[in-house]
Amino acid sequence: MLKKIRITLATLCFVGITLLFLDFTGTLHHWLGWMAKIQFLPAVMALNVGVIASLVLLTLVFGRIYCSVICPLGVMQDVFGWMGKKRKKNRYTYSKEVRWLRYPLLCVFIVALVAGIGSVVQLLAPYSAYGRIATMLLQPVWKVGNNILASVAESMDSYAFYSVDVWMKSLPVFIIAAATVVVLLVLAWRGGRTYCNTICPVGTVLSFFARFSWLKIHFDTDKCRNCSLCTKNCKASCIDYKNHTVDYSRCVVCGDCIQSCKFGALKYSPQKSQKSQNSQNTQSPDTSRRSFLLATAMATTAAIAQEKKKVDGGFADLADKAAPSRQTPLTPPGSLSVKNMAQHCTGCQLCVSECPNDVLRPSLDLMNPMVPTMSYERGHCRPECNRCSVVCPAGAIKPIDLEEKSSIQIGHAVWIKKNCVAITDGVECGNCARHCPAGAIEMVMLNEDDEESPTIPVVNESACIGCGACEYVCPSRPFPAIYVEGHEVHKTI
Repeated sequence: MLKKIRITLATLCFVGITLLFLDFTGTLHHWLGWMAKIQFLPAVMALNVGVIASLVLLTLVFGRIYCSVICPLGVMQDVFGWMGKKRKKNRYTYSKEVRWLRYPLLCVFIVALVAGIGSVVQLLAPYSAYGRIATMLLQPVWKVGNNILASVAESMDSYAFYSVDVWMKSLPVFIIAAATVVVLLVLAWRGGRTYCNTICPVGTVLSFFARFSWLKIHFDTDKCRNCSLCTKNCKASCIDYKNHTVDYSRCVVCGDCIQSCKFGALKYSPQKSQKSQNSQNTQSPDTSRRSFLLATAMATTAAIAQEKKKVDGGFADLADKAAPSRQTPLTPPGSLSVKNMAQHCTGCQLCVSECPNDVLRPSLDLMNPMVPTMSYERGHCRPECNRCSVVCPAGAIKPIDLEEKSSIQIGHAVWIKKNCVAITDGVECGNCARHCPAGAIEMVMLNEDDEESPTIPVVNESACIGCGACEYVCPSRPFPAIYVEGHEVHKTI
């Protein structure tokens, strides 16, 4: 029963949070957004005391079920381990805790977290790692499938689906995500939960509380026949059948050992057994645990709303353009500053996967390669969209309403004379002024004394909010004649 409940809940959580990353319409966040916010590291970064306390209490009661039910990277490892188990059964063995690697890695993670070294934090954080995998590897496949359905629907005069662009948001992050999958596949295939119990800092933190959990898996030595099946099926390598002991700091309460035991010698219970020579626990009815788990399962069900077609605002299709070199990176409205974004972002890429305008993508900065930044080659930051601030679970992008967003200045437009078609080609343009939602650009004559002088844009920096509409619609190629330079600290105008 324990294993069935765990698999059911883990499946619901895994599918739910995967769909949260795959969904490019923004409709699922209304029902599934809480799944990102209950992940351990985002809750810590957002200083969400309620979620942190709940996860600690959950661990103190049930053990490390967070790792086997809530964490998507942990569930993915179980899937890889299950695939390996199909090839060879009873393949695990007991091993001692690798303290010399486990705790130093936790110290490195904490130091990096305090010092604001985002790249180290993002590489080690399990939720962030899965976010990169879902965004960089799974979402493109999901979009291709959607586009195939859109083509079929279009041939039937149906608009149930609409085509979306599929493009490489960041080659370095794609490589990191692919390498993470390969490493996890090898580790899980051969050793089960090696990553969780040796590398993962969240697992190490929760292990301190799991030692004192109320419910534990115990041996009944009178029933045990030392067949070793429990040890050979323990993906955490934490069961020593010879000494009838379980390392609770590594046990993720998967239930595989209980199912594999043919003599009923393993129990998941809070009570001490009178028959056990080591004073271990025996099974006792626990209706509260079942009620809690069933309630959690019911809470994860979600309904998907009808997709809404993206409107391009009437802009013409433009050929790809090159990104200008910005001295200061652009961060989304609500992120407060470049420093705040780097310090609080976990690099999960949820905002990148949810951005409907293809504005957000991982940074090219080698120090913070997974922190999202903005660029306007494929679209601009629309005043009527605040989705990134809504979905961010870590507090790196603070929630803002649409009215507030329109008054936040994340940067200002800069005109480059040598690129402007009014100068180079001698044609009238004015695209930047026509499409500026803030009215911050005015077209004036280059030479007031010459009636045939071309008109050029003049930017009112105090009114510009840095949305990038001017940069996006500029016809100059490969580099735009007007681009947005970011601000270190955002302003309210």
